Amino acid sequence: MARIRFAGLAKRFDAQVVLAPLELEIAEGEFFTFVGPSGCGKSTLLNLIAGVEAPSSGALYFDEARVDALAPGARDVAMVFQSYALYPHLSVRENIAFPLRVRGTARAEIAREVERVAQVLGLSPLLDRKPRQLSGGQRQRVALGRALVRKPRVFLMDEPLSNLDARLRLEMREELKRLHEAHGITTVYVTHDQEEAMALSQRVAVLNAGRIEQCGTPQAVYADPANLFVAQFLGSPPLNLLEGESPEVVLGVRPADVLVHASPREGATAARVTLLEPTGSDLWVTADWRGSRIKGRAAPGAAPERGATAWLEMPPGRIYAFDRATGTRQRTPA
Repeated sequence: MARIRFAGLAKRFDAQVVLAPLELEIAEGEFFTFVGPSGCGKSTLLNLIAGVEAPSSGALYFDEARVDALAPGARDVAMVFQSYALYPHLSVRENIAFPLRVRGTARAEIAREVERVAQVLGLSPLLDRKPRQLSGGQRQRVALGRALVRKPRVFLMDEPLSNLDARLRLEMREELKRLHEAHGITTVYVTHDQEEAMALSQRVAVLNAGRIEQCGTPQAVYADPANLFVAQFLGSPPLNLLEGESPEVVLGVRPADVLVHASPREGATAARVTLLEPTGSDLWVTADWRGSRIKGRAAPGAAPERGATAWLEMPPGRIYAFDRATGTRQRTPA
């Protein structure tokens, strides 16, 4: 395991800034996620850690050793990609064993390590199959096994679950969390999926155009966003935006914090229901309120009908205020 430190680490392609100078430390054994939209620099950052790309400036450290000039093979990192990148002509056993064979590990030790990792990942019955005979989730487990068998200092994961269907993503999310708790290898994960980032990570950094907008625990970043970008990016359904009392201010409130009632409530305000979205455990209600579209949550079976009047209850302490021009969070509502 290694502690990772970015000291002014930056990347440019000609005049284009892909990553602004980055000052950050990832603790030894931490599961750390960079989350942000496509093109924000997430994958480039992983490539810099892996040594696939060289920084334009700054330095990268593993513990106290500077590594940004080292070749990828000298850094002792293992990568898991969005594509499984398995060798189709090799069996599961041979795919998992491949990194150890390249290292020249003794045959008996390879056999022991492959059996150990296969047992951890539930792949023991599949060791003699080829990748084409596996499901997507099984192939991703093989890719994880090939990385895990190396016992690297650092795991790098580039959107490894995005090719899986919804059920498999949930299963693999649990698998990744369990593996990290069991082995404690420093893990740097990148994804555009904010729900995935919050479920997996000990800390997250929200990236936007190559810059970190905010860094902290998932719950802290969600509950106390530093600016409008972070507030809008984290959270599903997305943040409701409302007009402030002055034109310089825009207000935001999360749909989960807006309670929708079918009958009048003290402190609630009336709105016209335009859409109902039942999702099983929740019933999301979209309503027209003072010319703004606002989404809230009602108890299943207790919501007004479409076109009817609903009463929206918005706790004042859960309404955020942002500067319209800069997006900066204002700590006292306007």
